Amino acid sequence: METFQAAIEDLEGVSKLFNSYRMFYEKPSDLEGAAKYIKERMEKEESVILVVKNDQKYLGFAQLYPVFSSISMKKSWILNDMFVDLEARKLGIGQLLLNQAKDFAVKTGAKSIVLETAPDNYAAQKLYEKNGYERDTQFFHYELSLM
Repeated sequence: METFQAAIEDLEGVSKLFNSYRMFYEKPSDLEGAAKYIKERMEKEESVILVVKNDQKYLGFAQLYPVFSSISMKKSWILNDMFVDLEARKLGIGQLLLNQAKDFAVKTGAKSIVLETAPDNYAAQKLYEKNGYERDTQFFHYELSLM
């Protein structure tokens, strides 16, 4: 298995994973929309997409978005999306992606990696906590929906 940062030549494989990820969250399949979204993130350099691939099969991805802390005057990364193909689960792909994200964040001088997950996503919570991620108990998360 190889891990690397996706480039435009990986668009098709990453888009398929991204579409499956959205379907996991009960969104309708939209491969064309997924490809458009991923391509735009890549072209505008608005995110970093890390992938795990075995031969020609894309097994998982993580998408990181930059954010900046005014208080610490440093960059952090939001691990916004992470998905492992259903057929590749229990093979350590999630761990590879977390390792890759951490290495990337350290290399870019980031202060931290932040993420959120569903309250009932126990497998992900266990993986994150095993890797040193701590649940935030100091701040509440709020959202203003505009759509």
